Amino acid sequence: QSVGSGAGVKQFTAETVDFGASDVAMTDEEIAKVERGVLMLPMTAGSVVLAYNIPGVEGGLKLSQEALADILLGKIKNWNDPKITADNPDLNLPDMNITVVHRSDGSGTTGVFTKNLSAMSKEWSDKVGEGKTVEWPTGVGGSKNDGVTAQIAQNEGAIGYVEYGYAKTKGLAMAALENKAGNFIEPSDESASKTLSAVELPENLRAFVTNPEGADSYPIVTYTWLLAYKEYDDPEIAKAVEAAIEYGLTEGQKVAPDLGYIPLPENVIEKVAAVADQISPDYEIKVK
Repeated sequence: QSVGSGAGVKQFTAETVDFGASDVAMTDEEIAKVERGVLMLPMTAGSVVLAYNIPGVEGGLKLSQEALADILLGKIKNWNDPKITADNPDLNLPDMNITVVHRSDGSGTTGVFTKNLSAMSKEWSDKVGEGKTVEWPTGVGGSKNDGVTAQIAQNEGAIGYVEYGYAKTKGLAMAALENKAGNFIEPSDESASKTLSAVELPENLRAFVTNPEGADSYPIVTYTWLLAYKEYDDPEIAKAVEAAIEYGLTEGQKVAPDLGYIPLPENVIEKVAAVADQISPDYEIKVK
């Protein structure tokens, strides 16, 4: 069942599913509510991008961290605002109102995006903050990544945040974002991989990538976690879950780029396999 990360974590916590997935890692408080224990297993990674629909601008838009925050705070309302045109002298940006499109449902994408915005902008952090749901200062809502993508495609002047794979599949233009080093980086498999290589994954496999270091790093990248229980009452289900994880860590990695996601580095795959192997004593995950 495809739902937002917020709904997915709720169903996983209520134990109405055998496993779940989320674009934002569960917090210690959320984990404490799950009696059977939680294993958070990175299965893939992806960028969150700013997709836009500006007449006459097919690509090449650059957004500084300040301009991005001001658009989302409702302070920049027009595409030919000086804060945007200053970084885009070669683009003919129209005198057109900006329509911000955001998620209307509880969303891991929103959690990742707002966590990064809070790292980029003190004003955003103070006024709005981070979470799977936030009080948006401006804009219209869309349900799930599909809904936001559709809203952007249908409305001239729109800009919104979606997973890279959705924007890529729909052929939407995506902004190059300013990273911590001050460089404008276009979203791509390569720039996201450079971001991941700059981040150390801890033993609990929960890493938050916020405004990362690196001259070539794309600034908004996240792991996507599979959520499994430490204990399963039915040994056959435990074996099946381990088998599904093994598939994701092997064959699944091969198709990730076609879907707009980033294959995990080999050292991460080995770490995840070692942790996941404790689910069932009757199954051994092989990733080599």
